[in-house]
Amino acid sequence: MITVSESAQNELTKYFEDKDVQPIRVHLADGGCAGPRLSLALDELRDGDKSFEQGSFTFLINEELAQASGAVSIDMTPYGFQVSSENEMGGGGCGCSSCGTGSCGC
Repeated sequence: MITVSESAQNELTKYFEDKDVQPIRVHLADGGCAGPRLSLALDELRDGDKSFEQGSFTFLINEELAQASGAVSIDMTPYGFQVSSENEMGGGGCGCSSCGTGSCGC
């Protein structure tokens, strides 16, 4: 299940004011030293996707990712959208202090 805060919905409404509304995919993005993180992208429905309606928006997530992540919530922060999940999706574990050393593959 995907829930979207009112502030995130308001920001999406502003974004799509002069555009055609497209489905929004929740996906696992490379997070550098911090490991993978959930992120958002515009996309189309694919085989193996789950689709959720929230307000006037359609959110997509791959079924396997949905099972791994559990419930997903989308909120708006001063820095942009924050996508979090019920289950830990990060990894990495090397910490950013080692990024310059190449020890974590960064």
